[in-house]
Amino acid sequence: MTVAGATTEFPTGRPDVELRLPADGAYVSVLRTTAAGLAARLDFTIEDIEDLRIAVGEATALVLPEADPESDLQCGFHLGERSLTVEVRVQTSSPAVPDYESFAWQVLTTLAASAEEIATADSFSVRLTLVSGVDL
Repeated sequence: MTVAGATTEFPTGRPDVELRLPADGAYVSVLRTTAAGLAARLDFTIEDIEDLRIAVGEATALVLPEADPESDLQCGFHLGERSLTVEVRVQTSSPAVPDYESFAWQVLTTLAASAEEIATADSFSVRLTLVSGVDL
């Protein structure tokens, strides 16, 4: 999706907001609620906020199975003028292989303006950007 005046390039540097939670599905609602609150602060539409909540849930569903026991779910939020980039990461002792055919990935890439999975030797993350459809 391209929106005039907004970029879908992934930001670099320190996130504006960071959360660290136990890598357990019971905490996904905290992450989704935080994402929705930040999107509301950026004046996203109700539909955009719901898309973001779903996308964050799907991103979390992709990374949690890869988490080492007793590890944390880390999430960074980069706030843009008309966009919000979210990176969900877990520590893993076995490098994950991204599954681009999974249902979660298909939903995520349908909702997000851009998305990527990042697998390293000790972590697995999903980064996504949603752009507000509101014309300023």
